[in-house]
Amino acid sequence: MRHALAALAAAGALASCGGGGDEPLKVTAASSLKVALTEYASDGVALAFAGSDQLAAQIRQGARPDVFVAANEKLPADLHAEGLTQPPVRIASNRIVLAVSAGTSAVRSPEDLARDGVRIAVAARGVPAGDYAQRVLDSLPRAGANVRSREPDVSGVVGKLLQRAVDAGFVYATDVRASRGGLREIALPPRLAPDVRYAAVVVRDSPRARAFVDGLRGAPALRAAGFGPP
Repeated sequence: MRHALAALAAAGALASCGGGGDEPLKVTAASSLKVALTEYASDGVALAFAGSDQLAAQIRQGARPDVFVAANEKLPADLHAEGLTQPPVRIASNRIVLAVSAGTSAVRSPEDLARDGVRIAVAARGVPAGDYAQRVLDSLPRAGANVRSREPDVSGVVGKLLQRAVDAGFVYATDVRASRGGLREIALPPRLAPDVRYAAVVVRDSPRARAFVDGLRGAPALRAAGFGPP
């Protein structure tokens, strides 16, 4: 009950500050958060989505969003260590999964990724989804040789899968859920599954920015989208 009341209080604080300022609260976030944050954000919040590495690079180059939300903990922690943000806050967990287009049967298990002719899509190196995928591929002999596409962010991998331009790809469990039946998940065994944690940081400190981040930890919108607890 206390957790529920705290979540309601945070949500109320966010809503109260959503449209009262002279300019919108600017939030940049990993593309895998698009569905959840679009539902979570109140009026007066301007959202922009891209690969977490690209958004972190923009902050290093002088961009100043109010809040940055990444699909890992490393990028926010690095930005904080460089003196560019407030301390990171872990907000959610997720799972990296092997996905195929619904109705296809070329790949049925992670081991199938090493077969001749299999086409794999992953996010680029440096993007959290790409780094998570690479860890899995490094544990599957010969599978890495079948990577045919490295996308700027995980939404690009989803697009390749839905177009059936590749046979399999590594995306988040939440991406499979958001595809509404367009993708099918092939779960990874525990020995292959990376620990996936999302973190948010306040870049331009303000009560509105802190309220946005504080409310994320227990946000029903994240749970409804399939994200796990922090």
